[in-house]
Order: sequence, then C-alpha cells, then structure tokens
Amino acid sequence: MIKEAIQYIVGLGNTRVEEVGTQIFSTQKLHKVDESTTEAIEVHSLSGLVEYLQSEFDGNERLMMHVKSPTKVSCFSSFNRDLNRNFLIKANAMLPSFNFDRWYDSEDFNIKLQSCFVKNEDRDIMLKVVGNIKEEAVNTVGDDGVSQAVVAKTGVATVANVRVPNPVVLAPYRTFVEVDQPESEFIFRMQSGPSCALFEADGGAWKLTAMQNIKNYLHAALEKEIQSEKIVIIA
Repeated sequence: MIKEAIQYIVGLGNTRVEEVGTQIFSTQKLHKVDESTTEAIEVHSLSGLVEYLQSEFDGNERLMMHVKSPTKVSCFSSFNRDLNRNFLIKANAMLPSFNFDRWYDSEDFNIKLQSCFVKNEDRDIMLKVVGNIKEEAVNTVGDDGVSQAVVAKTGVATVANVRVPNPVVLAPYRTFVEVDQPESEFIFRMQSGPSCALFEADGGAWKLTAMQNIKNYLHAALEKEIQSEKIVIIA
C-alpha cells in the first residue's frame, strides 16, 4: 500500500500531455482548480447599498448593479477566468406583511390599511367604510357584481346605506422605502362577518414602475460613479 502511494506521488511529477490526431491526452488525470468567489454582504436598504459602493471598501473595480425585482438589488463584478462573478453586495427590502386575495376581519383590515399602505384619498374612504360598518347589518348588502353597498354609521346615531368604493387606487408598501410606492388599482370586496379583502387588478404593472423608481434613485445617488463608468445599472 505504501509502495503504491509512493509510486503515485512520483508519477505526479512526470505528467505529460500529448496530441494524437485531433485529440489531446494526458498521462495523469487533471483536476480543475476553480478561482474563488466572494460571498455577498446583505443589507436591507438602498442607502446602505449606496454607502458601501461609495466607500470603495473592497476596491474600485468596475461593477454592475442589477435591479432584479421591486425588493431585490444585487451588485457584481465582471467574469473571472472561470466565467463566474463576484457578488459583492445585495439589498433585500424589509416590508410589512399584507396578503392580497385574503379575507381579513374588519378590525385587522383597518389596522393593515393604516400600517401597510401610503395615505391617499381612496385609503381614507375605505377606512371610513370599514371603521363604521354596522355588525348587526352586515347581511344587508347590495351587490351588482361591481360595486357594493353596506349599512354603516353615518353620524353619531344614524345609519344609512354606504357605497363601497370599487375599484380603488392604493399604494401599498411593496418596494424600498427610499423610493415612491407605485399606485395601482385593486378590487375591494366585503362580505358578512364582517370581513374585507383586496384583489390586485393591474396585472403586475406596478412592478415595472417600482423597478424604474429604484433605478432612478440609484442613478441620482451614484451619479459621479456612473459618469466615471465605474458602475453600470440595469433593471
């Protein structure tokens, strides 16, 4: 066993490579040694991403930034000799939790509207409807398939049929807080319980707007680095 090991080690120093016809052969099996790559730092804001790049902490090689989605941005180098990239830093947005296409009871829905959506006119109208609906009258609902009417408080001691706004234009927190939250249309529905739900109605077009907002933010924050061609941004 020891003799075979010694012969193997000695043989390593006598490796030859020969070309026979159109084929290349070696007297020993060769193993590829991969060039090492970096593990990306993770941050949760665009400002943290910008601060890292401006610090040139890990050098000043030319980099590309990729806006992958409304919640993800990564920064990487060009190919190394193995056609792999060094990913230096990535940003993942931290967002409040709201599930579309899910029914919430009126109290939870009221809280979610105030904590997960940017204040605008339609949000305020919905808050008034949801906050004043009469529980004993939730089954008295008019519905023509598009709009609804529910019995809700309209004064200190009065109730009346109130039209439920539909569709509504809202701006949920769905991307990094440093950029404008895109507005889009939602279908707002209510049912007995009382419970409420929002259904997306823009086909996901808001994602393109959010990604462009991120790209514009990065262009403005890294204008000097972009002009000197140290950084390229794609979305």
